[in-house]
Amino acid sequence: MGKGLFITFEGADGCGKTTQMNLLAEYLKKENIPFILTREPGGKGLGEKVREILLNYEGPVSDRCESFLFLADRAQNIDIIVNPAVEKGKIVLCDRHIDSTVAYQGYGRGLDIERINMLNDIATNGKKPDLTFVFDIDVETSMKRVGTEKDRLESAGIEFHNRVRNGYLELAKQEPKRIKVLDATKSIEEIHKQVIEIFTSLIS
Repeated sequence: MGKGLFITFEGADGCGKTTQMNLLAEYLKKENIPFILTREPGGKGLGEKVREILLNYEGPVSDRCESFLFLADRAQNIDIIVNPAVEKGKIVLCDRHIDSTVAYQGYGRGLDIERINMLNDIATNGKKPDLTFVFDIDVETSMKRVGTEKDRLESAGIEFHNRVRNGYLELAKQEPKRIKVLDATKSIEEIHKQVIEIFTSLIS
């Protein structure tokens, strides 16, 4: 296949994005297509330390500090994990990436989206995913799936998470070629079938 691909999985907590990423990984394994898995925050190594701070730090965290921590993790992930794998012809599957920061810190927290886009561009050195899946789900269903044990971001409240959801849908309108929105209330099997269809059309 030559040069690899960078595919990201986005959506609210409880939307099933990680499940769908792992199912695509199983498909790639069966097809003998080389791939790696990563995530943001929390790519292997330094990213794991940043993830611990972002999700579980108990003291106050400013909105700008939160954004910069995500961006630092992103730069590390792109430079150390994503780019080298893509150059070797592998498919990189990533749980969350640039669109999470725009949706959560931009639309959710109300930070300036143009600035976030500029900072994302610096963190990734201008690289964007070849394909992004957004698994769309209403906030009530999302919260039920997450359960009672929530991390710092999951506990931000319904209004916040509604803004995040609307942010993802707005991003998909802006970049329909890259961002594909799937109904996350469908069965795991139905969604997986859609993911495979979109993926195979991309590589063909």
